[in-house]
Amino acid sequence: MGAPPQPAVTSPLREDEPATAVDMWKRRVAAMPDRVAFRHWSPAGGRWVALTWKEADATAREIAGGLVARGVVPGDRVCVLAQTNLEWILADVGILLAGGVTVPIYPSSTAEQCEFIVRDSGAKIIILEDAAQLEKILSVRDHLLTVTAIVHMAGDAKLEKADARGRSVVTLAEVTEHERGLTDLALSLDGLRAAGRTWLAGHAGELDGHAETVAPDSMFTIIYTSGTTGTPKGVVLTHENLVAGVSSAIRAMQIYDADEQYLFLTLAHVLARELEWTGIGLGFSTTLSRGVASIRQDLLETRPSFMASVPRIYEKLYSGVNATLAKATGVKRALTGWALSVGKRHSAAVRAGKRPGGWLSFQQRLADRLVFSKLRARLGLDRCRFLVSGGAPLAAEIAEFFHGVGLLILEGYGLTETMAAAYLNTLTRYRFGTVGPVLDVVETKIADDGEVLMRGRSVFHQYYNNAAATAEAVQPDGWFHSGDIGQLEDGFLRITDRKKDLIVTANGKKLAPQPLENALKARSPLVSQVVVYGDKRSYCVALVTLSEEAQKRYAVEGNITGTPPVVRSAELKAALQKDIDALNATLAPYETIKKFTVLANDFTEAAGEVTPSLKIKRKVVVDKYRSVIDGMYEGGGGD
Repeated sequence: MGAPPQPAVTSPLREDEPATAVDMWKRRVAAMPDRVAFRHWSPAGGRWVALTWKEADATAREIAGGLVARGVVPGDRVCVLAQTNLEWILADVGILLAGGVTVPIYPSSTAEQCEFIVRDSGAKIIILEDAAQLEKILSVRDHLLTVTAIVHMAGDAKLEKADARGRSVVTLAEVTEHERGLTDLALSLDGLRAAGRTWLAGHAGELDGHAETVAPDSMFTIIYTSGTTGTPKGVVLTHENLVAGVSSAIRAMQIYDADEQYLFLTLAHVLARELEWTGIGLGFSTTLSRGVASIRQDLLETRPSFMASVPRIYEKLYSGVNATLAKATGVKRALTGWALSVGKRHSAAVRAGKRPGGWLSFQQRLADRLVFSKLRARLGLDRCRFLVSGGAPLAAEIAEFFHGVGLLILEGYGLTETMAAAYLNTLTRYRFGTVGPVLDVVETKIADDGEVLMRGRSVFHQYYNNAAATAEAVQPDGWFHSGDIGQLEDGFLRITDRKKDLIVTANGKKLAPQPLENALKARSPLVSQVVVYGDKRSYCVALVTLSEEAQKRYAVEGNITGTPPVVRSAELKAALQKDIDALNATLAPYETIKKFTVLANDFTEAAGEVTPSLKIKRKVVVDKYRSVIDGMYEGGGGD
C-alpha cells in the first residue's frame, strides 16, 4: 500500500525467555548497553534527547537504591502518579529492581480516587510528577497511613494553572512551605537518586539481592481499573503475566529492534505499560510524547515506525483528514477523489486475498506518489510501518480508509486482566471490524450467552484485596469472564458489545449499541461521540456531540442558539438526520435510531463522562441526561 518496507533486521526473543521483568531488563542492558533506549523532549534544551540502555540502568538503579534506603523491602507497593514521561519508566524499573510492586495512578484522578488506590494497595511511597499532583496528595495525606515518603519528579516547576487552593503560580517549594511535617516525608526525585547513590556505595551487591527475591509468580504491578461503573478493582499482574504478554506480542506484531515507537498513552493504562516493556523485551527505542496536545508536532519531528493509540485519536485524525479533503477544489479535489477511489479498490482487493491487477497496481502506485505519500508525510507517518488500536472498538470504515492511503491499523483486544493484548490482527493476517486471532499464550472460548472467556499465562488470577470480585470474574479452573460479548469468525474475534451494555427493547429485542455508535461516527463528519439508548423502550434514541469541525462551523455561523446542554439548529439537525437516515437504511427496524438530540458539549473525563482511556461511562451519561432522553420519548412517534 505504499508504506516503507519492513526492516531487514530481525531480533526475536530467545527461546529461553526471561523469567521476570527484572530478568528482562538486565538482559537488555547487558545485550545492547550503548544502543538508544528512550528519546524524550528536553524543555531546557528545546530538543529531543536520547538515553542509552546503560544510562537508563544507572538512573533506575539509583532510584532503586533510594527506595531501599527509604525502607522499601521486596513486595512493598509504590504508587506512580504522573503523565507518561521518562521518569515514569525509570521509576517503574527502579521499583522492580528494589523488589517492589508498581501501582500506577491515572494523572487525571481526583484526590479521593488517589486516596482509595493508595489506601487499598497499602502503598509505602508515592512518586508523583509536579506541584499539582503533590497538592492533590497533600489534601488527603492524613488518611494515607501507610505512606512514609512522597517523591516529586519536578524540581521547582511552576504550575501552569490554578492549584487546589486557587493559586495561579506556585512552586513545589511553596507547596511544602505551607505544609507542616513534610521535612522527612517529601523529597525530590533527584534527592532520592542521591540517597540511592550513597546507599549503593555502602551496600555493594545488596540491590541484586532484592531483585533476586522476584519470582515469576511475584506481583509485577497492581493496576486499578478506571471503572465505567462501580468501585475500581486492583488487577494483580504477575511477572509471568508480563513476560508472557510481552513475548507473545513480539511474536505476533513482527516488530524489530531497529524499530522506534512513539508512546503517548498514559502509562497508568495497561496497553501503554505492555508497550513500555515490549520495547525493553526486544530492544527497540521508545520516543516519549510531550503530551496529547503535542502529538501532531511530535510525529512530524520524530517520524516513528509504529504507534499505538485508542480509537479516539484515529477518529480525530480521520475527521481532520476528511475535513481537509472536503475543502479541496478544482483539479486538487478531482485528483484526491480519484486517488481515494483507487486506494479503496486496491485495499478491498488486498483484504479479499486477491492480487490486484496490473492496471490497478499501477494506479495505486501513482495515487500513492501524487497524494498518499504527501498525506502520510503531513501526518508525520511517512516512515510508519503500521499503527495499533486498542482500548475500545475501532470502526471498520476508519481502518479501511487508512488502509487505502497506505496506513495499516492493527486492531487488538484485551483488558487489564489479560495484560493488554489477548487478540491481535497482524501484518500478514488481519480483518477489519475484528480484533484479530488469539495470541499464542491465551486459550479462549465463547460462552453460551456470547461472553468471551479467556485463560492462559498472560491472564490474571486475582483482584487485590477483593476475593468476592475475583470469585465473580474467575472460575476455579482459571477461565476469566471478560464481560464482553463476541463471536469468532474463522479464528478472528468480533466484539459486539459489553455484556452489561446490551439493550433489551420493550419488544424483547436485544441489540448492541457500540456498533451503531461507531458506524454513525464513521459515517458522519459532524459527530464526535454518540450514546444510543433504548432499554425497555419501544425504539432507540441517541445523544450526539459535535466534532471539532462541526463546532467551529456552527459556532462561527451563529447557529448554536440553544441553552446548554442541547443544541437547537435546524440546519445542523437536517444534516445529521441525513447521515442517520443513511445508517438506518442498513439496519434492522428495531435497531434504527428514531430520534436524536445534539448536546452542546462533548463528553469529557473532567465531567466524569469518560474514563481516562476515553471509554464512555454509559450509565453516568444516561443519568446526567435522563431528562433529555425522556423528552425524546414524550409523545411517541417512534414506533
